[in-house]
Amino acid sequence: MLIVIAGLLWGTSGIFVKFLSPYGFSSLQMTAVRGIISFIGLSLFTLIVNKKAFIIKPSRLIVYAVIGFCLYATAALYYTSIQLTNISTAVVLMYTAPIYVTAFSTLFLKEKLSLPKAGAIALMLIGCALVSGVVGGLKLDVTGVLLGALSGVTYAVYNIILKILLSKGDDALTVSLYGFLFMALIAIPLAEPASMIPLISRDPVVIIPLLVGLGVFTYVIPYFLYNLSMRSLSAGTVSALGVMEPMSATLYSIIFFKEIPDMFAIIGIVLVIAAVILIGIIEDKAGDK
Repeated sequence: MLIVIAGLLWGTSGIFVKFLSPYGFSSLQMTAVRGIISFIGLSLFTLIVNKKAFIIKPSRLIVYAVIGFCLYATAALYYTSIQLTNISTAVVLMYTAPIYVTAFSTLFLKEKLSLPKAGAIALMLIGCALVSGVVGGLKLDVTGVLLGALSGVTYAVYNIILKILLSKGDDALTVSLYGFLFMALIAIPLAEPASMIPLISRDPVVIIPLLVGLGVFTYVIPYFLYNLSMRSLSAGTVSALGVMEPMSATLYSIIFFKEIPDMFAIIGIVLVIAAVILIGIIEDKAGDK
C-alpha cells in the first residue's frame, strides 16, 4: 500500500506542471522549486532519522554532483515534454529508463541479458513507438517526444550511478540528500529566481501552494513512503508496483485535462506497464535486493 500511494503521488507531477504553466512558469523554474523543497525536506528527515548521513567522503562530491545534474536534467526534460506533448506521453517516455539501465548493465556490469528481460525491452520499445505516434502517424510535437525520451536516458544514468554507489556501500539517504543539494545548486541560477517574483505575485494564494506541492507531493512524501516500503519488499516488487506512476499520471491527464489517448497510445501504455512489471518480476526472482 505504501508503494502504491507513493506511485499515485509521483503521478501528480503532470497536474502541478499543467496548472503552473499558464502562469508563465518555465520547466527550469519548476525544476528549481522541486529541487529546493526536496533538499529541505530530506535535510529535515535526515536530522530526525540519521544525522550520520550528512557525513560524506570528499572524493564522492564529484559523483554526487553528477547525480544532481541527472536529477535536474530528468525533471527539466520531463516537465518540458509535458508542456509540449501531454502527461501520459511524457511519463511513459521517461519510463524507457529500464531499457538503458539493462543495456548498460549487460555491456559494462556483466549482467546476463535473459530472454524474458529481452522480451520486456522489446515490449517497451513497441509501447513507446505507439505512445509517441511513430506507429499510427506522428501527431505529437517531435521536440516534446525527443525530450521525453531523453529524460528516460538521464533517469537511467541516475539509476546506474545509484546502483554502483549502493553496491560500494554508500547510504541511499546520503546519495539522495547530496543529489538534491547539487540539483538545487544547478537549478537556481538557471531558473532566474528574480523573474519568478512577478509570476508569483499574480495570484500568490494559488501559486505558492502549487509550488510547495510540486516538491512535497511529487518527491518528499513519496520518497518517505518508498523508503518505508523498501524495508519489507524486494527491489523487484517495488519496481513492479512503481508502474502506478504512469498509470495514475495517465488517469489524471484524462480526468483533469481531458487528454484522452487514442487506441494506439492506450495499447502502447499497456505494453510499457507490462514491460516494467515483467522486469520487476525478473529482478525479484533473481533476488536483487
